[in-house]
Amino acid sequence: MAVKIRLRRMGAKRAPFYRVVVADSRYPRDGRFIEEIGYFNPMTDPAEVKIDADKAKAWIANGAQPTDTVKSLLKKENII
Repeated sequence: MAVKIRLRRMGAKRAPFYRVVVADSRYPRDGRFIEEIGYFNPMTDPAEVKIDADKAKAWIANGAQPTDTVKSLLKKENII
């Protein structure tokens, strides 16, 4: 099972809100997921990011691959 840490889009049209989730890479973007580890709100100024560092590190240690966007958020939050 290829596990990814990626964004799940929530919110209304033109008002995106994202949850950072751990999901099987075969599932659709907004479909089933394994665990929610945080959120990202790009509509606020500055953008609001909250990620559980312990859970993120544990999933990465177990082999989960973050997407490019999530990787940049994790670096910004000094998690990786």
